[in-house]
Amino acid sequence: MKKLLAILMMFSVYAMGAENTALPLPTTGNVTLTLAEYNRLVELAAKSGKKHETPPMPYAIKRAEMKLHVANQTVLGTVQLDGEVFSKGAAKVPLTSGLTILNARQEGKSLPLEQEGATSTAILPGAAEFSVALETGMQLAIEAGRASFSLPVPAAGSVRLSLVIPGDHSVVRISPGLITSRTSEKGQTTLEATLVPGQPATIWWATGEVQVPVVKHEVRFLSDVKTLVTVNDEELRIAALADIAVVQGDPTQFVVDVPAGYEITGASGATVDSSEVENGKLVLRLNSSTPRNHEFLISMERPLTGTKADAPFLGFKDTQRETGEVLVEGAGAMELTATEGGGLKRMDLKEINPYLRSLARFPLQAAFRYHRQPAEIPTLALEWTRFPDSNVLAAVAEHAVVTTLVTVEGRTLTEVKLTVKNQAQPFLKVALPAGATIVSADVAGEKVKPVQGPDGNRVPLLRPGFRPNGPYEVSFVFMLSGTPFARKGGSELALPSMDVPISLLEWELFLPEQYKVKDFGGDAIAANLLPAAMVENPRSYIAGAFTNTNGSFGVRENEGMDQLAQLAPGVASGPLQAGQIGGVVVDPQGAVIPGAQVKITSLENGASTSTTTDGSGRWVVVAGIPSGRVKIEVIAQGFKTWNGNVRYDAGRPSRYDARLSVGEATTTIEVTAEAPTVETSMTTVRGKKKDRDKERDEKKLEGFAQNGASSNVLNLQKRVAGVLPVRVDVPRAGNSYRFARALVLDEETKVTFSYKTK
Repeated sequence: MKKLLAILMMFSVYAMGAENTALPLPTTGNVTLTLAEYNRLVELAAKSGKKHETPPMPYAIKRAEMKLHVANQTVLGTVQLDGEVFSKGAAKVPLTSGLTILNARQEGKSLPLEQEGATSTAILPGAAEFSVALETGMQLAIEAGRASFSLPVPAAGSVRLSLVIPGDHSVVRISPGLITSRTSEKGQTTLEATLVPGQPATIWWATGEVQVPVVKHEVRFLSDVKTLVTVNDEELRIAALADIAVVQGDPTQFVVDVPAGYEITGASGATVDSSEVENGKLVLRLNSSTPRNHEFLISMERPLTGTKADAPFLGFKDTQRETGEVLVEGAGAMELTATEGGGLKRMDLKEINPYLRSLARFPLQAAFRYHRQPAEIPTLALEWTRFPDSNVLAAVAEHAVVTTLVTVEGRTLTEVKLTVKNQAQPFLKVALPAGATIVSADVAGEKVKPVQGPDGNRVPLLRPGFRPNGPYEVSFVFMLSGTPFARKGGSELALPSMDVPISLLEWELFLPEQYKVKDFGGDAIAANLLPAAMVENPRSYIAGAFTNTNGSFGVRENEGMDQLAQLAPGVASGPLQAGQIGGVVVDPQGAVIPGAQVKITSLENGASTSTTTDGSGRWVVVAGIPSGRVKIEVIAQGFKTWNGNVRYDAGRPSRYDARLSVGEATTTIEVTAEAPTVETSMTTVRGKKKDRDKERDEKKLEGFAQNGASSNVLNLQKRVAGVLPVRVDVPRAGNSYRFARALVLDEETKVTFSYKTK
């Protein structure tokens, strides 16, 4: 130790002598300590550091200042709480218990509170002091000559109260608490008091107002229950519309007995505050007892296990008079029998309440009314037989108009217009050809957006806010990049299959004028081969049309159907009997020709008979024509003579209709149903066959071709120019070819042809 003091003295002397010079750095090496000093340092190193003592409470509310005033039977004011958070970090501080807090602020900013039971708490930062202002309100109780309220007191170090009461009051009591000051001026009394922290205080004073006790009257009411009973596949549903008229008293709730086995699925009304099922009773608690009329809608259901059930009747407990109506409906196709009893009276469905009728969604079966008497309990036994449901078309297209523009590059732009009758189908599924895309779609004249589904494209059949009640138009345009045309070759065009039935499809194909086409084939026929009546009214025509197995229209056998509807709409005719032969004669426009001469000749025995068409263009030969080959000759003034060779079966009479062409009567058109006579000379046969084939092809091509483009082609060309979001060099000059097909049922329609450059 002496050596250490000597060393320190030497350093101090050296420092005093060399005050203005820099001290040299000490040399590195070992330091020699005494054993006692070393042990002391080891002991100090072994001792742990002094631990920080946590406060016994993380917070404390030092004082509370309560400033309240009485106004309009309520007590309003503020509570100022000052305190301190001792722990570091945020702490949850209970501010008050039992007070209704309207708003809370700290340092002028909103303070969120958390409700834990009746206690309001706040998360406050620490360690720091805090000051919280609470806006509160309480209900003032006014009895006979006395006003009072209970004041929850915060648990603070000290609590001061300042209370302003309207009027001059000499008698004011606070328990527990001490009133330190009382002053009255300007019609108000101001109190200053000290309250016991954490203990609620009761404050009351005398008042000049005397509240007359209200005598409660017995509740009396009338009930009228309108019940809808719905029988469906799996359950029996009940919807009851109850109308309650209060005659006396102020009810706070209504009680309804719940039938055994039923589950309440809903209970609502304008005056219903809450509802619950207790011990098999539905309790409807009211939010106000002032209204004298209450309306409730109660629904319940139970599962069905058979084909019989008893309909329940809802009744309100303690009602003075109970009346009602019952309406029964059945879901789906069923035969339902309702047997009434116990004062239940059957009524006409037209007499049912309109509000009850508006709840029904299925065919109505029966309706009843009742006035329940003490000795009568209404009963309604239901028994039903269910029939299997049949598939119903959700949508059908009465007419489809298709326009296709073909470019020299082989690209096609096709517009499909459908006249649709739609019940509930939202989309039209369209199976486009490979590589085709939809570029535009409309529903009733407004744009819609097509949808790409996992199994194909879908065009909307409906749009938001559109509820059709009759036929309307749906259209879409699709584009296909095909193969460019060569100098000559063949081509195939296809329309997509659509999942709605199409009564009649008309297809106009517009090709550039430099291509000459022939040898049309495919699923469609020439448009001019269709009867005029079918084009004018495709729905009624297709409903009774007859088609051969190859899809072409021909003469229909008499099976109770009227061929006259095809050629002349509005002409009625009864079925032909065995041994009769008849038909109808029309002009090229489908109008009937009265007074035409019809001659029937049997080619088997030469027997003949004649008749004249009546005012409806009909002709009938009652008897005398044997089975076999028959020649029919029709002559009318101003028309070409029409001859037909047919095979007639007297056991299965048929109608043979004639469409006359305009011309001189000396011109004859012959139609035969048999093959021509076979020539024995092979050269002659080949020559005539070639001539017939050439003539047939020319006539067939004339049937398809109509050089003038229709307005559909012109409109589509205009749309490409300024409306459609595509760029296609459509041909401006060309030829139109028209095709038609009836009864298209979710399948493609194809047209093939060969071409060569002119």
